[in-house]
Amino acid sequence: MDIFFDDKLIKLTTKVEYEEDFKNYLLKSFVLEDILHELKKTSLSEVRLIGDDESSLYKGFLKKIKLVKAAGGIVINPINEILFIYRNNKWDLPKGRVEKNEALELAAVREVEEETGVQNLEITNHFKTTYHIFKRNGVYKLKETFWYQMQTDFNGDLIPQIEEGITKVEWKSVYEAKNVEKNSYRNIKCLLEEFYNNNNV
Repeated sequence: MDIFFDDKLIKLTTKVEYEEDFKNYLLKSFVLEDILHELKKTSLSEVRLIGDDESSLYKGFLKKIKLVKAAGGIVINPINEILFIYRNNKWDLPKGRVEKNEALELAAVREVEEETGVQNLEITNHFKTTYHIFKRNGVYKLKETFWYQMQTDFNGDLIPQIEEGITKVEWKSVYEAKNVEKNSYRNIKCLLEEFYNNNNV
């Protein structure tokens, strides 16, 4: 299982391999702040947290960090353009926090509408789930984001949700999307690569 921290990677695994461009830690005894500091302040690109049982890796990690659930969409229009937002000087995909007792699909549609102004959204496929660590009010949290593929025939104005730090919303062709990936997050790049493969684009 892969968890992203900026463009660095935390891998939860039961396999112990010789350290090359990564470092191994024991899942049961690692200190979260220490490994995040090492990832942030050094050239190390990956750490691996080694556990005994595949089924309990994620549960073990959650003992060290608070979980926040989010949902979002890879949104496609009739000419196969992909909807992007621009926030914190990075290109991203629309997503946001799931409200208490809110269905994941409804949360994904609501967040796309709120962040971009796009309406008439239809979920066509459940995509994958991504994990990344962020810092809010001095505290590290883990965001678990449930992604859905959506389509829309909306051709109205795109309205960035300024209060959420979004400064631009744009439709981009697949060619353009592959270019803006250079200024995107690693987990978004992985998400888009899987989308391209699944849709033969």
